[in-house]
Amino acid sequence: MSQLDKIKSPIRDEMKDFESYFRDSMKTSIPLLDVILNYIVRRKGKQMRPMFVFLTARMLGEINSSTYTAASLIELLHNATLIHDDVVDKSYRRRGHFSINALWKSKISVLVGDYLLSRGLLLSVRNKEYDLLEIVSHAVQEMSEGELLQVRNSRKVYISEQEYFKVVRKKTASLIASCTACGARSVSRDDGLIETMRDFGEKIGIAFQIKDDLLDYERSGTIGKPAGNDIKEKKVTLPLIYALNQASSKEKRDIKRIFGRSRKNGRQVTQIIEFVRRHDGLGQARSKMEQIRNEALQMLSPYASQNEGYNSLVELVDFTVNRTK
Repeated sequence: MSQLDKIKSPIRDEMKDFESYFRDSMKTSIPLLDVILNYIVRRKGKQMRPMFVFLTARMLGEINSSTYTAASLIELLHNATLIHDDVVDKSYRRRGHFSINALWKSKISVLVGDYLLSRGLLLSVRNKEYDLLEIVSHAVQEMSEGELLQVRNSRKVYISEQEYFKVVRKKTASLIASCTACGARSVSRDDGLIETMRDFGEKIGIAFQIKDDLLDYERSGTIGKPAGNDIKEKKVTLPLIYALNQASSKEKRDIKRIFGRSRKNGRQVTQIIEFVRRHDGLGQARSKMEQIRNEALQMLSPYASQNEGYNSLVELVDFTVNRTK
């Protein structure tokens, strides 16, 4: 049994039922669209976001029809944003498979992304889940703002730690925050509890992104995205920010000059990676990630004796910061 299978144990039946529920939420009579949607369903990833929804609900109460609607709404949104991201980034691979953009080109990809968003809206309205729709709509707004902030920052060769976290909170953490908030809302009307779980999810989303930053410097280049991909795309991430804060004025100028180039060869990418390692950018970023992870887990402490949903949620948090890809 894999680690994720073990984590899923308390919600194994619900996750199995969710797959049918999710497929039904995307049904269409348009042949081409049906082919594309089946392709999306078949190449599903780890399904961590629905797991956050179901485990939060299991920890706090009884999973019900609202929980399934919440998980489907999140997954529809998530897949829509991935499709649109691939168009914007001109990316032709996703989760080890060809992207929708690679197989059906940009125009169809954008329309499919729009279709998934509309299905999410209809799913919420038809089930009268207006609170869930509000939570997820807020996440869509935050993600859009985060993407635009990142575009603006890509023109810079340095951003502050404060600017970095502002982007991450919006672009990445807002979606995971909506998972835990929706999971809580599906079983409770307590606004304070829902907000607490939203804050918990936001912290996990931030830790998740820092782990991605670390992997970009640590991966061998043979699994997933190649090492130094963020550097090639001029994305200033936390390890580089911390390393620059420790460097001499001359080193900062040299690294910023290399980093700011629109094209960087392999030697220059390696030079930046070695600079970050030499100035302990990885160690400092890892410490920050672990601090945020611990803060998130502390927020769950009142529910430690609730049920096995708590244990699996803690394990899922640990999985996000210990994963290797």
